[in-house]
Amino acid sequence: MRTPPPIFCGTLFGTIAILGGCQPDVSSSFAADRKVQFVDSVLGTLSVEDKAGEMTQLTLGMVCVGEKSDKLEEPHRLDTAKLKQVIVDLKVGSILNCGGHAYAPAQWHELISGIQAAAASKATGIPVLYGIDAIHGATYTSGAVMGPQQIGLAATWDTALVRKFAENTAIEVQASGIPWNFSPVLDVARDPRWPRFWETFGEAPKLVGDMGVATVKGYQEGPSPIAATLKHYVGYSRPLSGKDRTPAWIPERQLRQIFLPPFAAAIDAGAASIMVNSGEVNGIPVHADGHILKDILRDDLGFKGMLVTDWEDIRFLFKRHMVAADYKEAIVMAIDAGIDMSMVPTDLEFPVLLAELVREGRISESRLDESVRRILSMKYDLGLFESGGMPPSLETYPNREDVSGTAARAALESITLLKNEGQHALYPEQPILPIGGTGRILVTGPTANSLNYLNGGWTGTWQGKKTKYNTPGMPTAVEAMREEFGADRIAFESLDFNFGDRDIKRITSSHDSRSTQCAVVFLGEETYTETPGNVEDIELFDNQQSLVKALHGAGIPVIGVYIGGRPRTHAGIEPLMDAFVMAYLPGDFGAQAIADVLSGAFNPSGRLPFTWPRFASAHLTYDRKHTENISDTSGSEGFQPLYTFGGGLSYSNVATTGIELLSPDTVSVGDQISVKVTLENQGTRSSTETVILYSQDRVASITPAVDELRAYKQVVVPAGATMEVIMDVSTEDLGFFGRNNEYTIEPGTFGIRIKGEILDFELLQ
Repeated sequence: MRTPPPIFCGTLFGTIAILGGCQPDVSSSFAADRKVQFVDSVLGTLSVEDKAGEMTQLTLGMVCVGEKSDKLEEPHRLDTAKLKQVIVDLKVGSILNCGGHAYAPAQWHELISGIQAAAASKATGIPVLYGIDAIHGATYTSGAVMGPQQIGLAATWDTALVRKFAENTAIEVQASGIPWNFSPVLDVARDPRWPRFWETFGEAPKLVGDMGVATVKGYQEGPSPIAATLKHYVGYSRPLSGKDRTPAWIPERQLRQIFLPPFAAAIDAGAASIMVNSGEVNGIPVHADGHILKDILRDDLGFKGMLVTDWEDIRFLFKRHMVAADYKEAIVMAIDAGIDMSMVPTDLEFPVLLAELVREGRISESRLDESVRRILSMKYDLGLFESGGMPPSLETYPNREDVSGTAARAALESITLLKNEGQHALYPEQPILPIGGTGRILVTGPTANSLNYLNGGWTGTWQGKKTKYNTPGMPTAVEAMREEFGADRIAFESLDFNFGDRDIKRITSSHDSRSTQCAVVFLGEETYTETPGNVEDIELFDNQQSLVKALHGAGIPVIGVYIGGRPRTHAGIEPLMDAFVMAYLPGDFGAQAIADVLSGAFNPSGRLPFTWPRFASAHLTYDRKHTENISDTSGSEGFQPLYTFGGGLSYSNVATTGIELLSPDTVSVGDQISVKVTLENQGTRSSTETVILYSQDRVASITPAVDELRAYKQVVVPAGATMEVIMDVSTEDLGFFGRNNEYTIEPGTFGIRIKGEILDFELLQ
């Protein structure tokens, strides 16, 4: 069993000092006792209806003017009668979301103040806990800083930067009056068909866990703490079909080896809450799976915080999963399985039915007490009992300039150069990037001229498609190119996603190799998330491939820039591109970051947090099994990705040589091993190098992976310099979940790999 997360700091009335990071001293122990006393005293005054209300979460539209929660009158404003019915009569304890789009800080303050005033008028006076999805900045606050989505943040491999970005997000979210964030996503992305791939930190459990811990600490331990929510626990990212919210089949060994470790790490870091996977694992909806929600989460991982459902998922137990006969039976299943709060979010039946079930004896009141105690504890830790949940003064809202620098830096560090082989226009002995010279640069492609495509979903609106809610003044890719290279050098040919052969012919007939130095083609996807992002395959769109073929055929050097949330396969045109850049979903500052990399103003340092498949049906990850390397009858290798996990180039190559084990000749379980590797910058520019260390278990009782990510470190290697880097790995991390689903470390021969450098050592018992 893991060590439980730290107790949150707070006074009797909930003034928060450091969320999730208290030291076990006398004062914190005293504060914890005072909190328990306070929460128990409040709990003792509550009726069954009060408790059922505390366990209910409704969407904002349920208390606003309008016929339905999703058809509100503009501008959105509170409905006094609905407020009374929901907050006072039904005693609902939590509200989430927006009415479909972002609000200015002043409107957030008006809405939340009205909700909390209604809460203060009910008999208990318990404040409402407000939650929001702020996943790459304060998503639903107008004018807030939008940084890279999680997949781009992972590409930085810079946990300190990610923590700072989370701190800045918390500053804007908390200043909007919202104390609870539904972030980070700790699903491990193993299948690029899955439409929420880009909301993850990639395919490696260690990288996902490290980034998750950094994000949780940034939210909860920064200058403006808010509560983090780990989602979506667990197995959500591995549906068999690749489509959102469809069944996953994950043996428990694989669940513990791959999908649970990021959650375990973030729980140990003090995560305040967890949101449950909407889907089913091995035929059981997770919202009704007590083994996953209690045995594993509470007992094995030691989670003490609050567990909230995803959107409408208790009702879906009988409407979609067909494991319950009606709503009441679904509620019994979910509450028995361990759910604390139901994100209802658009009906008023849940609290009524929950109270009825208690009075009928189908759910015990003591079971409600468990959940309500966790909810009240979270409200206490967030200071809601002291502030009444009222927003801070608008005068304290941060200046954009004070919190934007980290997002801009993260966008720069995320950009990943994956290919750079074409001939430079001025210097034939050099690759095509960075772009130099004075010639005309053709800029085209469907993602070249929209801020929406740089940000993706969960930006202003759920799907991120409405330009009305874009951040004013932020450039699109082509606008940043004009600024970086000069407007006179940029020849822009606009294309939408539905362009055809006539559009391609128009472009190639107007530009040729004599008048055009190179073409920068912005490829990629439209915005999406969740079910609207489901696809049948991940091949890059035919018209985009045809565009690259036509430009190459015209003799124009092609630089591909991909803007999108998942890798699209393009093996047929990859050889035709002289350079290829992965930009992910870099946010408001992404356009300038791309331009800075293309011009050479910034030496790229991003590294892929996933394996880029060569073929649309090849979904193998870096930690594949040895049998997945076997060649087929045609002689093709079983594993031949287009770009490898951890891959990425810079403008000054850093060679890795001379790996050496610094540990004693005999290494035993429990020891820490140290590895020294030599780096040599063979170019003329300083480079940021991410040194990535993998281990291999040569023989094991469960088939071992070819590679397992164990450690990574970023170092700056000056131009022409040689330096030594030491990496540490604990032998406690070299184990796996064995045949009995328990963690084991087996002695034997192990390998260590850093790039092409490999060494073996013997691990003794």
